[in-house]
Amino acid sequence: MYKSLLKPLLFLKKPEDAHHFTFDLTKLTFNLPVIHTLVKSNFQLEDPRLEREVFGLKFKNPVGLAAGFDKDAKLIDEMAMLGFGFIEIGTLTPKPQEGNPQPRLFRLPKDEALINRMGFNNGGVADAVERLKKRKSEVIVGGNIGKNKVTPNENAVDDYLYCLEALHPHVDYFVVNVSSPNTPNLRDLQEKEPLKQLLTAVKSANDQKAKPKPILLKIAPDLSDGQLDDIIEIVKETRIDGVIATNTTIDRSKLSTPKNEVEAIGAGGVSGKVLGKRSTEVIRYLHQNSNGAFPIVGVGGIFSAEDAIEKLEAGASLVQVYSGMIYEGPSLIKKIKKGLLAYFSR
Repeated sequence: MYKSLLKPLLFLKKPEDAHHFTFDLTKLTFNLPVIHTLVKSNFQLEDPRLEREVFGLKFKNPVGLAAGFDKDAKLIDEMAMLGFGFIEIGTLTPKPQEGNPQPRLFRLPKDEALINRMGFNNGGVADAVERLKKRKSEVIVGGNIGKNKVTPNENAVDDYLYCLEALHPHVDYFVVNVSSPNTPNLRDLQEKEPLKQLLTAVKSANDQKAKPKPILLKIAPDLSDGQLDDIIEIVKETRIDGVIATNTTIDRSKLSTPKNEVEAIGAGGVSGKVLGKRSTEVIRYLHQNSNGAFPIVGVGGIFSAEDAIEKLEAGASLVQVYSGMIYEGPSLIKKIKKGLLAYFSR
């Protein structure tokens, strides 16, 4: 139904308009008793064989919703009804910010890809906290945190610590995001020394809590092998709990969309099918060269159960989807879980 009816209608709208329309429709309908029952019966699939324990958390299944879809924690209960094993909100910043000027989200249907330069648009961490206090679902929630655009890199640690403090009672794990290409100079924080200082500060603040939460690092797919070696070393030295691989890419060489169309779009990170191979390469490199020393959450180009299995075989413990759900629809989550069950039964 999604691919034959809803997707063509949504793709008539501008991407960001379609996103807001989908949000409003989901919020309006999913909690109606009949729709609620239909959604749960059609989309949920749980089985003990899908359960995972990763960085001290017990996941009903290994399929999560990547950050960026529900930035402000508006649809956690509704997304949980679709059968996700975990949901990552954000990226959240201390102060609300509008993000980059529109248009800033673009579809590349020929590549089944997206280009975005959203720029951490969000209502601020305080608003998200108020929504988190009211959530009913017990689904695992991750808090993806970043810095405000106006905050210089030398003060970035303060922004991350602010978000950690505000969110700590309300999320199950944290993701330090230094890999978005859409906030000026943010990726500079991936360099070895700034990153080590940032993660050390976040880890120290977290360890002082009565119940510390897992801390993960989200990295870009555009890092060299040498930089990935640095990531492995930094994870070991700072003793954070894992890595999310990967964010969107600035590499456009794999796109089949005409070059002039891509250039007309302008700056932004690419997600979708074209990211799948590189994301898997990064996962495999980190897993093999660290001897499996830390858990990896695989994200990038997952459009099928086979794509998810590829990530798991490369060394991921969990996977996340976003662009795949835009192109394939919400049934993708159940399809992945069915495929995993068949894979586990071999």
